[in-house]
Amino acid sequence: MARLNASELAQRLGRQAEAVCRHYLSNGRKQGNYWQVGDVRNTPGRSMFVRLTGPEAGKGAAGKWTDAQSGEHGDLLDVIGETLGLTDFAGIAQEARRFLSLPHPEPEPKSHRSRTPQAPPGSSEAARRLWRMTQPLTGSLAETYLRQRGITDLRGTADLRFHPTCYWRPEGDGPTETWPAMIAAVTDLDGKITGAHRTWLMRDGSGKAPVDPPRKAMGDLLGHAVRFGCVRDVMAAGEGIETILSLRQALPTMPMVSALSAGHLAAIQLSPHLRRLYIVRDNDPAGDAARDSLVDRAIEAGIEAITLSPMLGDFNDDLVSFGLEALRAQIRVQIAPEDVSRFMSCAP
Repeated sequence: MARLNASELAQRLGRQAEAVCRHYLSNGRKQGNYWQVGDVRNTPGRSMFVRLTGPEAGKGAAGKWTDAQSGEHGDLLDVIGETLGLTDFAGIAQEARRFLSLPHPEPEPKSHRSRTPQAPPGSSEAARRLWRMTQPLTGSLAETYLRQRGITDLRGTADLRFHPTCYWRPEGDGPTETWPAMIAAVTDLDGKITGAHRTWLMRDGSGKAPVDPPRKAMGDLLGHAVRFGCVRDVMAAGEGIETILSLRQALPTMPMVSALSAGHLAAIQLSPHLRRLYIVRDNDPAGDAARDSLVDRAIEAGIEAITLSPMLGDFNDDLVSFGLEALRAQIRVQIAPEDVSRFMSCAP
């Protein structure tokens, strides 16, 4: 049998749409002429609808699906790819042929093989592909999560987005799970994405998901960071995303970066334009060590280094425990006088 292209494979799958759904979207169920499930990754729920009947092609074709919550849509090839974690068409087509019991074609000549190989797990390319699958932060469960942490001013947070069903895999043996997640882009000084950070969330956004660990980073992280605002002569740098976003509630226009850990904070790249660096210290031994290392590097580069210290464990603890006005008062006496008028006067 001649090799089938994507359109022909999708049409053949559409003829067996219900069987495809029962196999790959097993957490859903039939509702009239539709298969209803949470999303294209087989999460339980009722947001996604797959047409089980209809023409072979065009509007309303059998096998076409739409996710009412996310706005995603596609065909049954997308379902196969997403449920099995396949990222290139060759692998998806092979699985579709297996399901349809079609003969496997002879291997293509090397020059015609897929030029988009699957990205190695945890690589920078895998991080960039994850980022391309995300949704805006505004209106998402990630925004709900941040508001629960007292973080309501989200100006300049383009490097934060949301994924409704992000895979979580345990460190050892155990099943893979899917949870909503806040996704942060890790970038270099030129803005190129080198990695991604995932914070898995409760399904109502009320807190972090009950998985261990609830946060993981992937890609090339050393020296890079999650960035908020365009760095010029002044910048603040700290560890956690929530810590930095809490400080931005008091200093909403000051450029800041989250290095994600104490070790990475100590090694963060410093812009050649930087003249004053605020080191956002976490109140623990690792935070002290990162501060000391970064102070030494800043002084060596001719950059003024000023440490900002929380009253509790970190600035998010302070924000949640004491409120925004208390946090502003606390920060006002720690930053340079000229930065009070420059950055604090813009606070709402």
